[in-house]
Amino acid sequence: MRTHLTRHGLIRGLTAAITVASLATGLAACGGDSDAATSTDAATAGEVVIGRVSNGAATRTTVKVSEVESISAALPADVRKSGKLVIGVGALPDGSPPLEYVGDDQKTLTGSEPDLGRLVAAVFGLKTEIRNSTWENLFVGIDSGKVDVAFSNVTDTEERKRKYEFASYRKDDLAFVVPKKSTWNFDGDHEDLAGRTIAVSSGTNQEKILLEWKDKLAEEGKKLTVKYFQDSASTYLALNSGKVDASFGPHPGAAYHNRQTAGTPHATRTAGTYSGAGASLQGLIAATAKKGSGLAEPLAAAINHLIKNGQYAQWLKAYDLTNEAVATSEVNPPGLPLDNS
Repeated sequence: MRTHLTRHGLIRGLTAAITVASLATGLAACGGDSDAATSTDAATAGEVVIGRVSNGAATRTTVKVSEVESISAALPADVRKSGKLVIGVGALPDGSPPLEYVGDDQKTLTGSEPDLGRLVAAVFGLKTEIRNSTWENLFVGIDSGKVDVAFSNVTDTEERKRKYEFASYRKDDLAFVVPKKSTWNFDGDHEDLAGRTIAVSSGTNQEKILLEWKDKLAEEGKKLTVKYFQDSASTYLALNSGKVDASFGPHPGAAYHNRQTAGTPHATRTAGTYSGAGASLQGLIAATAKKGSGLAEPLAAAINHLIKNGQYAQWLKAYDLTNEAVATSEVNPPGLPLDNS
């Protein structure tokens, strides 16, 4: 597992504890950290298969999507002429199920993020070329023009708006994970955490939020214990053994873990969610293109077409992310403020 200070405002994403070994093997085969691995999808015209070779992270769902000429006509001329949408994903070296990772065929980049990119490309009537790189090189690809748009769990922040333009498509939420048998729930108030022991990854946005709550509780004469573990496997071992009451991390990773442990002695559930942007703003995940590229408007139009016609809901449902749905895609909506970017 890796946690970086760049993805969810301060997060890079959380790989679930029970990711199968084949995913890491497949990613290693895709290319090194410095050079993106590129693949062009072969797809049936007007059809996108969500969750193909997903290794259990999604319910495989075939979705009908046809080109909408009024939307594709708004694309920059060079993108239309190329006949393809070059999608950037920062999944090297180890991936982040269910967001982005190499599937069980050892070569296909799958996950909720590239699958939404495929749906959007279908609305544009374009093929998809997906460039898989490290998180840092994802932005290098956008800056250099080698990548048209990133679908890679990128949080909309005011800092990033200096260089990029956005079309939002999913809520950026954090989640508390507890054993399924636990009766504890988080209802959005720091008071719910009094007397609890919570696991969190160091250097992340969720740690920042949790420590702020800890300080508030201390001022009220109440205690919150925060514990750190080297990786998600150790975190969930502590959760299963009762050493911690809950784990606090990105919601997609929580949904993935809940799905993978369902029906086992160590089944988990989500006990509550919280915006990655804090109490005053709903954080948003957005398709990310170079500022001034002219892509944000058609990207938002394509996503809104998918929302209106139900394909968006099918996509979220396949990955157990329905509660991260947005009502509409917005161009450059308010993002995490500069003091929390």
